[in-house]
Parts: sequence; structure tokens; C-alpha cells
Amino acid sequence: MATQIASKVFKSTVPGVAVLGAVTPQQAEILTPEALQFVATLQRIFNPTRKALLQKRVYRQEALDRGVLPDFLPETAHIRNDPNWRAAAPAPGLQDRRVEITGPVDRKMVINALNSGAKTFMADFEDSSSPTWFNMIDGQVNMRDAVRENISFTNPNGKQYTLRKDGKAAVLLVRPRGWHMVESHVLVDGEPTSASIFDFALYFFHNAKELIKRGKGPYFYLPKMESHLEARLWNDIFNVAQDTLSVPRGTIRGTVLIETIMAAFEMDEIIYELRDHSSGLNCGRWDYIFSFIKRLRQHPEYVLPDRSQVTMTVPFMDAYVRLLIQTCHKRGVHAMGGMAAQIPIKDDKAANDAAMKKVAADKLREVTAGHDGTWIAHPALAEIAYKAFNEHMPTPNQIHVRRDDVRVTRNDLLNINFAGQVTEEGIRSNLRVGLSYMRSWLEGVGCVPINYMMEDAATAEISRSQLWQWARHNVKTAEGKVANAPYMLQLLDEETAKIKQQLGAKYAATKYDAAKAAFATNITGEKYNEFLTTLLYDDIVTTVNSAKL
Repeated sequence: MATQIASKVFKSTVPGVAVLGAVTPQQAEILTPEALQFVATLQRIFNPTRKALLQKRVYRQEALDRGVLPDFLPETAHIRNDPNWRAAAPAPGLQDRRVEITGPVDRKMVINALNSGAKTFMADFEDSSSPTWFNMIDGQVNMRDAVRENISFTNPNGKQYTLRKDGKAAVLLVRPRGWHMVESHVLVDGEPTSASIFDFALYFFHNAKELIKRGKGPYFYLPKMESHLEARLWNDIFNVAQDTLSVPRGTIRGTVLIETIMAAFEMDEIIYELRDHSSGLNCGRWDYIFSFIKRLRQHPEYVLPDRSQVTMTVPFMDAYVRLLIQTCHKRGVHAMGGMAAQIPIKDDKAANDAAMKKVAADKLREVTAGHDGTWIAHPALAEIAYKAFNEHMPTPNQIHVRRDDVRVTRNDLLNINFAGQVTEEGIRSNLRVGLSYMRSWLEGVGCVPINYMMEDAATAEISRSQLWQWARHNVKTAEGKVANAPYMLQLLDEETAKIKQQLGAKYAATKYDAAKAAFATNITGEKYNEFLTTLLYDDIVTTVNSAKL
């Protein structure tokens, strides 16, 4: 995390806007009256629609629980069946996206990612960032400086980080937080601001014209959507934002992460709604598994085995990948592959070689399936990803590979007919990962190395959702134990005790106890929060100025 310097209460002069977080002088440069007015305008116009769409998710979950399973929408069949429409052509700098690196908006990590050699960098305000007020506002400072190629950082030990000057820095894309999140440190007319609108608006306001001047544009990754109506909301926001700042419509580009089971049935429609601004779809594989469990959690026939057994080649995941590639290429946009979360194992060559071999196999599978690019979490993986894509994709992309052979049905997207089992080690692994990630998130870090994998919130979401699902349906483990609520809580106690023993006196200074308390509420098959991040968010809110306007 970046070093936090002295901050003070910020007083907004914009009518109806209250800033409840302290800021440093540099951060205050982001919260100008004009920028806050832009945020407030978008919030006032679009927040009612956002809240209505979130309520639609609630109603849809109720229907799913009654047995109305996901399916392709009959009312939008004309969009899916029309072979003639296309989305926008690739924007400047986005024709070749064969290797994309992702990471939080921490200053040092931004520099490292831009310098990594990857074609593009997704700077993440979402799942790999803990949305503390400092992190979110400092991230906007870092984005502003990165866009202007005026970003540097000095570690406390004196090591300096500067941006490469050879013209080969990665093209920047930004992922704002999802529709379900709010920014509690900024109120508009007494109500917390949509985090999606807040992140988008500040980045667009400060950087859109500068990016255009530099031959690029304001490019985004759009997370956690569950329907084409949510994509329509983004498109409406894009149009109003561009009109307000006199930026030509169609300048913005958004790549949508298909990381929910519901969105998988509306890929054509999502591209269609964003067609003037679309830069494709991405296989958000870990969140997709989380969503599959979450939405179908009441149905015992959809219980999944240990996370390690849910690979990209199991039927429902394979079908999702094939449909995404076919849909994107039919509409003329990029079909981006998923994340390789491995990080180098420096003290064990054999283990490192085995891990890198898995990465190489994963990237080979993606490029030969027809993906136009892939994700990595660590710069050391760039060479492996490039090798696969350079060998098998000599062109900037392979949108011309139409995949007309693909036929994916509703049953294919819901097919979990594969071998697997729930084991005690699988349960314990989920408990360890969930505890470790939630502890770090509560301490302000959202991108966490765990067991030589760079994990973000999606991993913790899979962990707690699997535990909940197993407890809900009293699944029997391979060892013959019933994975009910008492068993889950017993193992949670045991895993926490192991961590406490390992850390010794250091344990008291951590957030493990708070993480355990929150985790315990969501692994018994009873209470289930929609997202861990919304469950935990109030614990990291640090409002300092609650005076009424």
C-alpha cells in the first residue's frame, strides 16, 4: 500500500454534495468542484435506475430459488438471431490485446504493470483493491499521473520506480467497482454515491481528453453485470458523460466481464446494448464459478465439488467459453481469456516449473479455442502468455475465427456432469483462503498472495459460497463426514487456531478475528450475503465529517 501522508477534512462547495473522507493535498486535486458536480449529475440521473436493477436481481433470485432456472430470453431472440449487426471497430491501442496484466491501483503496482511488457493493463478499483477511502482516491491520483506519463514512486528503502520511456508502456484500461457497491464517503443529496458512477466519473472527467490527445481513449472493464439492462445503463452513462464533456460519442470503450451465470445467457444482448462502445467480452472465470454457485445455491443438483476440481474443461465452463468466443467474433469484438493467477515460486524450482507448465497449458488452450488475448496477474507470466499467442495467433487478434461450429444450449451452460468430490482438505482450503483474504481486505489490501496464487475477492467468494452450499445440503465428504454447520464452524475454529499459533504475538495486531466473525455468518447454509465486499464494507468506512449540509 502507498505511504499515507497527512490528510485533513475536505469541505465540498458543490450544493448537495458532502465529502466525508479526509484527503491529502494531492488527493484534493481530484475532488475539484467541477469533478464533484460531474459525479453528482450522473448520480442524480442514473442512481434510481441502478437501484431498480439491483432490485430486479432480488426478484430473479426468488424465481431461481423456486426452480425457474436461467435461460435465453425469448423477448430478445431477434437480437441473437440477426446475423447482420456488428459492434464498434477496435479503438486505438486495443487492436492487439494478446497479453493483459491486471492489478490494483496502488502506485508502485501501477508502474510495474505499465512497465511489464503486457499490451494492456487493467487498473482495478474493484476486486483486487480494498475500497478504503484512501485507496480509491489515491488510485485516481495514480490514474491521472499514469495517463500523463508522470508517475514515479520511491519505496521506504529508497528503491525508485519510474515509467518506461520507450513508448511500450501498456495501454491503460480501468475497472470501476460493480453496481452493488456504494461510496459511503461521498453523499449526493444525503445518499451514498454509486461506487461505479464515482469511479467512472472521476477517471473520465480528469483523463478523457488527455487520453484522446495522446492517441488513445477512456477504456474500461465493466464488472459483475447480470443482464443486458445493466449494460444499457452503462451505455446511457457513457453517452451522457461524453455529451457533457463534449467528447464524441463512441470514444469510450467498455469490455464486459462475463462473470455471472445470468449474463452468460445474454451475451449477444449485452454487446448490442453497448455496440457503439463495446470492446468485447472477457471470461471472468473465478467470479463465474462464484455466481454459478450463488444463483443456484438452493438446488442440491447443482452442488459443485472441491474448487480445485472445477477446471476450465468441465462441461459448464467449457460451454461458457465456446459461446463467448463465438458471440464476440460474430459481432466483431475481442473475446478475452481468463486469469492466470500463479506467481513465481522462488524457493522451489520443481514446484515453480510445474506451476508455469500449468500456465502454459492454460494459455495454449485459450488461444487454440479462439481467444484474442489473455490475463496474467504477475509480470513473470508475460513471456509464457506471449509464447502461446505469438505461436498460434500471428495476427493482432483472431476475430476472423468465427467458430460457426459451436452450438451451445441452455443445458450445456448448466451441465455439471463431471467427476468430483468434496473433501475435508477442500473445506479446510476454502476456510484458509477465505480467512486470509478477508483479513487482508479488512486491513486495506485487496490483492493477496496465497499459496503462490495472486488472489482477489472472487477467490474468497468461491470459498464461502462452496462452504455455504455444502452445509446447506449436508454434503458428505470423501472421508464420510457430513459437512453440516457444526462441522464447518469446528473446522473454522481449528484453522483459525493454526493461524494464531503460526503468528504468535503478531496475531493480535491483525484483523483475523473480525474476518472469522464475518466468515462464520456465511458458511452454515443459513444466512447468505449477496457479496462479501458489501458484508465487510462498513468495517473499512472512515467518515470524518458527518455534518449535515
